Amino acid sequence: MKFLEYTPLARINAFLSHVDVGGCMIQGGLEAYSCKLAGVDKKLSRSLEQEVVDSLAYLPFDLSTSPVGSLSSTASRRTLIYLILTLNHMYPDYDFSMLRPQHFIKEHGVFAAKQKIDVSLVEASKIWFTEVGEETTLMDSIWNAIDEVMTLEDCEVYSYSPDAEGDPFADTGSIWSFNYFFYNKKQKRILYFSSRCASKLSMDMTSSDDGSAEWDFDFVDGMDLEG
Repeated sequence: MKFLEYTPLARINAFLSHVDVGGCMIQGGLEAYSCKLAGVDKKLSRSLEQEVVDSLAYLPFDLSTSPVGSLSSTASRRTLIYLILTLNHMYPDYDFSMLRPQHFIKEHGVFAAKQKIDVSLVEASKIWFTEVGEETTLMDSIWNAIDEVMTLEDCEVYSYSPDAEGDPFADTGSIWSFNYFFYNKKQKRILYFSSRCASKLSMDMTSSDDGSAEWDFDFVDGMDLEG
C-alpha cells in the first residue's frame, strides 16, 4: 500500500496533533493509502487470504453476517486484508495480522460515522475557531478534505473495535478513542481517521535531558508507538 500525500490532510493533522482542551488532550490523524499492493504487503496479503480461506470450514459464525461481507467472496476477503494492512502501516510496532472480521464494524453509511466523529470533536472544534480563526469550521474542513481525497458518496465506512491487548489507544487515562476507515472500492483507496482524548493527569510523563518533565506525545509524532 502506498501512502498518499495531500496538503489538506497535512494541515488538519498539524492541528490535531496536540489540541489542549483544558483537563484533557485530544490527538488525531488522517492518512490515505492506495490499495495497490507490492513487496511485503503483497506477500502478507497472500498469506492472510490463505489463512481466511483455510478457516472457512470451521468459523463459528454465519459467513453472510461478517461485517465485511461473506468471506467466501474474494472482494470481502480483500476488504478485510486492506483494513489489516492499513493498521499495520499506521502502527508498525503492532502486528494486526491476527485480526478477523469480528474486530471490525461496518457503519451504517458515511452520515452515521460523521455524526459520531462530529460529537467527539466538539471541543477541538472550539479550539480551531479561536486559534485558527477561519470561517470554515474544523469539521467542515475535515469533511471537505476527506471528500476531496476519497469521494465520500462512494465510500464504505468501517470502524475498528479492538480488544485491550491489541489496542494502541489502551493507555492509562484514555477517555475515548475512535478508529474509522473510509474505503472507496472504485478508486482503490482507503483513508484511516483516528483520534483519542486522554486525561492530562494520567498521561505518561517522560523526563527531558535537563531533568524536567514533558508530556509524551509519540502517538501522533510519526505514529511511533511501542507495543
